[in-house]
Amino acid sequence: MNLAKNLELSSFYFPERLAIREDSKEWTYSYLNERANRIATGLMKLDVKPGELVALCAMNSADWIAFYFGVLKTGAVAVTLSGLLTGDELTNLVKHSRPRIIFTDKGKLQELNKLKDDGIVEKVICEGGDLDLDRLIDMGEPTFEAIDRERRDVAAILYTGGTTGVPKGVMLTHEGILFSSCSIAYYERSTEKDVALCFLPFNHVFGQIHIMNSTILTAGCLELLPSFDMDRVLSILKEGRITKFFSVPTVYIRLLNLPDLKKILGPLRYCFSAGAAMAMEIVKQWKERTGITIAESYGMTEAMPITFNHYYPERHVVGTVGQPVLGMEVQIRDTSGNILEQGHEGEVCVRGPSVMNGYLNNPEGTEAAFWKGGWVRSGDIGVYDKNGYLSIVDRLKDLIITGGENVYPREVEEALYTYPSVEECAVIGLPDKEWGERVVAFIKPKAGESIDKDKLKAFLKTRLSPFKVPKEYNVVNELPKSQAGKILKREIKRQQLEKSK
Repeated sequence: MNLAKNLELSSFYFPERLAIREDSKEWTYSYLNERANRIATGLMKLDVKPGELVALCAMNSADWIAFYFGVLKTGAVAVTLSGLLTGDELTNLVKHSRPRIIFTDKGKLQELNKLKDDGIVEKVICEGGDLDLDRLIDMGEPTFEAIDRERRDVAAILYTGGTTGVPKGVMLTHEGILFSSCSIAYYERSTEKDVALCFLPFNHVFGQIHIMNSTILTAGCLELLPSFDMDRVLSILKEGRITKFFSVPTVYIRLLNLPDLKKILGPLRYCFSAGAAMAMEIVKQWKERTGITIAESYGMTEAMPITFNHYYPERHVVGTVGQPVLGMEVQIRDTSGNILEQGHEGEVCVRGPSVMNGYLNNPEGTEAAFWKGGWVRSGDIGVYDKNGYLSIVDRLKDLIITGGENVYPREVEEALYTYPSVEECAVIGLPDKEWGERVVAFIKPKAGESIDKDKLKAFLKTRLSPFKVPKEYNVVNELPKSQAGKILKREIKRQQLEKSK
């Protein structure tokens, strides 16, 4: 087994079909596969062997995809790092993973050359590096078949900071990513005729597996952007060839501000949101404006997807993440690991083919992530309804305890999103002498609108129990976000704690 065989099969069945469109660049499947072959055989001439680590630290591009599959074809492991990394963030992750070779851009040469001098990295592939990508490709051969690996051999390592802010190298297997790609293609009814717009970063599980790998599996076309750019996204949508749109809640909220939204979307048949919880109000507004349901699933870097909520659109349940994916097991457990009955809130725990092998060079973290029997702990609080639909209540670590009462920030945020002037919001708990923690809201108003805090508080009192109503309201121009578009509550909290010192 080798995940790269997906590319080889798509190239065999649809050699002349477009695999990638990036600005004016158009690559067919046969060309992409040949380029990956040349990279693979070039790397093997550099003595790269199965199981060794080779890193990618660059923005989304056609070359990124070719290099990724080239690494996989050799049987090596692709360590995918954010193209935005610089300074200590970059050096710390490279020191942790210690890849033999790294594909990157020339802007990172100074830091990487220091690591090379220290013996941590052997070669840097970029303009001005030990060799550039074109030279590596010239070294290689146009034909090559991916080297077979065992099912549970690691294919890729993705770093996640999660909500804790502590990065972990998640070891995902050939079997796991293949299972994820097949599941996604099945639930999305993907075909070779689909054109998927991708601006989510490939170092993230959403971009790399959900969008890129599943599209390559089904021989669809990837329309690439290096990152999110509203003007370019709208321009591409208006050209009328995109059938699948993948994004995060923030982008859907911005698109809802456009008066001619349905016309802009053209032949779009499928919309999907992940990376952060989608407010029910946004899903309802999108459906009313476009006629398209925003599909959601639930997953995490350590295991994805876990659930899907839209295989039968008429059975889509707003506010839930759907039912477990075929082949995945999901249990709700208490903090001691005891299984809870339907209707009881607890930690979501999962087992199945897509579950990670563990964290790279982190046996303690790996042990803490699992219950016995291969059940990985999500850190999310969830609850099942009578039809087996899972609702994610909140992050376990985000729970606010105020005056002895439990407050889940997501519930408060859902109420805030129903207020007409609110575009985005985040709710956190901050230390309080009287209450232990106080509920604090951070709100970005819609363009041209203002927030009357007293009116907002009165509005929330009609929808929430008194102890859940925020005691403090902060109106902001922007909320800090990750590269994948997730609002960073830990950063908001850090900033507020710094101010209070």
